[in-house]
Amino acid sequence: MKTLAELEAIRQKTLDSVNLRREHEGTRVVVGMATCGIAAGARPVMLAFVEEVKKRNLSNVTVAQTGCIGMCRLEPMVEITLPGQEKVTYVKVNPSMVPRIVTEHIVNGKPVTEYTIGAQDQ
Repeated sequence: MKTLAELEAIRQKTLDSVNLRREHEGTRVVVGMATCGIAAGARPVMLAFVEEVKKRNLSNVTVAQTGCIGMCRLEPMVEITLPGQEKVTYVKVNPSMVPRIVTEHIVNGKPVTEYTIGAQDQ
């Protein structure tokens, strides 16, 4: 970086990418990555979602992280929101569960109910 114009170009590129994330109309996968989630194994879960989305070339899916979702005993937690649908919260997620969640919920639109927070309450 040698000029102010180059710095401005970098700034604009960064702002554009941030705005793209905010306005994303596709599917959102949000993994709880607070200390409790990380301690329970959220990092491998997030990496599994990133790899599965990449492997399937799902360009309309954003995988992101957030802080504490609020129920530490159920970590790792993952929230999935498909366009026009209610958010679904998966609990006690491990990497081996990810391919099924991606196939059934993200690709085919049918949540894997036995992995959801509602199933844990029964």
